[in-house]
Amino acid sequence: MAAQITNPVTVPGAESADSVPGPAPSRARRLARALLPGPAPGANGAAMYRRWWLPWLWTAPAIVCAVVFGVFPFLNTVLLSFTDAKPLGGAAGFVGLDNYTRMLDDSDFWLATRNSVLYALIVVPLMVLLPLMLAVLVEKNLPGIGFFRSAFYTPVLASSVVVGLSWQWLLADDGLVNTWLEKAHLIRDAIPFLSDPWLILLSAMGLTLWKGLGWYMVFYLAALGNVPKELHEAAAMDGAGAVRRFWHITMPGVRQAMMLVGTLTGIGSLRVFTEIYMLGSSTGGPGGADRTLPFYIRDVGLDPITGDAGYGSAVSVALFLLTLGLTLLAQRLTKEDEA
Repeated sequence: MAAQITNPVTVPGAESADSVPGPAPSRARRLARALLPGPAPGANGAAMYRRWWLPWLWTAPAIVCAVVFGVFPFLNTVLLSFTDAKPLGGAAGFVGLDNYTRMLDDSDFWLATRNSVLYALIVVPLMVLLPLMLAVLVEKNLPGIGFFRSAFYTPVLASSVVVGLSWQWLLADDGLVNTWLEKAHLIRDAIPFLSDPWLILLSAMGLTLWKGLGWYMVFYLAALGNVPKELHEAAAMDGAGAVRRFWHITMPGVRQAMMLVGTLTGIGSLRVFTEIYMLGSSTGGPGGADRTLPFYIRDVGLDPITGDAGYGSAVSVALFLLTLGLTLLAQRLTKEDEA
């Protein structure tokens, strides 16, 4: 009887790692296998998670910074808001809700709140729409369009202090704007951009818009790249004009970016300080009429002579709650839009 020879059946992919031809693992690969968490071949359940601490090790510096510079100062501010602490230290006594009661009866606090909210109500809609329109214009592949993209982004790179000083020079009574308007015989007397409370506030809003246009234009350029060009082409073939295509195709396509820009602008508007400081002097305009909440916190909480750190902390908590409310509202609207 002839001997039967049985050939072993080889299953593709069943070869061991040692039998697979190829170059030996590099030093970087061996180091990654040693450091990165993961089960070794044949390891039991306990060994699979022997390096559970490694991700925490990499994120520890960021966590420590967040706690030291974020969580701890916030909790300390909340605690100080229930005391009569002074800016230069010393014994601080517990006063309960007295600072919050004082805040509700403080007309200067409500004036600062009005200015901050008004600032946000005017700046946010303009900052949502103007960069979008600008992005639609510079998105087109036209000769020299790269120059305009760079020019519109240039204000973002400039320091806020430098920009504020430049605008102060432009808007002064004998500045460039008033000089040109007088030479064009459009005005007889200089416009008090830097002395009238309302004009200071409007000028600061203009400064915020001018400096932020390029930054948020980049947001919209990224969002516009996700809008299918075929939709615009089909709408144009159906006779839709540029305005209708912008309203029914472009805006729905970048709605998430609009919500993000609106949220970031709203938070920044409630916390505006530099623009008012540079244009309205260190007092926040005539008689402090243009003070926003951050400006008011500085005046009442940080003055070394008359300051009240406890009361300033209470106003800071109020500003935090106002900002938190705006953020939660934006998140809710975003979720409803996604649904």
